[in-house]
Amino acid sequence: MSDLKSLEHPTLKVPYEVLNKKFRTTQKTLDREVSHFQNAVQEFERDISSDVAMTDTSHISSLLSGMVEKLKVLKRKADEGINDELQAGLVCKKRLEHLKEHNSPCEAIVKNWRRRRLDRMLVEYFLRCGYYNSANKLANNSDLNDLTNIDLFMISKEVEHSLENHETSKCLAWCHDNRSKLRKLRSTMEFNLRIQEFVELVRQDKRLDAVRHARKYISTFEDTRMEEVQQCMVLLAFPTDTEISPYKDMFDETRWQKLIEQFRLENYKLYQLSSQSVFTVVLQAGLSALKTPQCYSDIKEARNISCPVCQEWFNTLAKPLPFAHCSQSRLFCSISGLPLNEHNIPMVLPNGYVYGEQALVEMSNQNNGQVICPKTKEVYWLKQAEKVYVM
Repeated sequence: MSDLKSLEHPTLKVPYEVLNKKFRTTQKTLDREVSHFQNAVQEFERDISSDVAMTDTSHISSLLSGMVEKLKVLKRKADEGINDELQAGLVCKKRLEHLKEHNSPCEAIVKNWRRRRLDRMLVEYFLRCGYYNSANKLANNSDLNDLTNIDLFMISKEVEHSLENHETSKCLAWCHDNRSKLRKLRSTMEFNLRIQEFVELVRQDKRLDAVRHARKYISTFEDTRMEEVQQCMVLLAFPTDTEISPYKDMFDETRWQKLIEQFRLENYKLYQLSSQSVFTVVLQAGLSALKTPQCYSDIKEARNISCPVCQEWFNTLAKPLPFAHCSQSRLFCSISGLPLNEHNIPMVLPNGYVYGEQALVEMSNQNNGQVICPKTKEVYWLKQAEKVYVM
């Protein structure tokens, strides 16, 4: 259950944050529309109390029509907001029901849940790596659209592509939509975007436009980021091919890639997603739990063919990971896979390889008292095997 809580936190957190955002958006929209209606009512009451207005029935009729129209708009936006919230709530419910299958007494349900869980992890991994088509195909084939955060990553994809094309409008719109949360995170995303817009204007030799831009957008950050603002303004005095640092760095095209990386990280923070995918974390934990020095033995025959880390591809992936922490070693027979203990005594052959007594006895019964070493193919009599004592 502990791994479920730690690994599946984003599964419920993301739709909850989406629901919370839709609720706040609907609330602001309805408050605004109610305010418009109240203003219309006040105007109507003010005019209705006027003796002059009483004789102008067409004016009163126009005011009433305006009030009715505002009520219709209020009702329509309320219906739209409620529908959006219901859809978001339904996604939360579906994910919760999916996670409850983990504790099902039916083994078939649990097995199916584990398979779908792996598919979900792969979908998220594909999305983080930019394999959007593969992620969509897997989600559709496994019916995982409501159980994965595809919509979130597709929005992120649009913003990232716009930044790759040196456009800031979509990212600024994203900043505006999430302003309150970004402020709590002390995000510098909007500031860096405005700085980049300033740099691009200077690059195009539109220095007067750059000054106007700075007065309108960058001056609001003077209280918190004065040093960067001053550095930005000094940029006006330098040509675009300057070799003087840090102004040379400000003209560097790689700043756009840094903006993409910053947006990606802050988007993760916004929904409390880790910088690594769950699939990567699980894979690393699994490889580390199985990794032993034997997996990297120079004698390849000594490696266990059943061990994932001993396989070529996983062996390379596991190299930077720590070895498994084993406070107590357990030995297993490489022939039968059974543990070596008092019921299956370890036996060493003359060539130095150790196997379980049960496997050697069974092999000797089939070969007239002889055993064949699986590693070297050497043949010995069973009586040549000696017991091994582990201290």
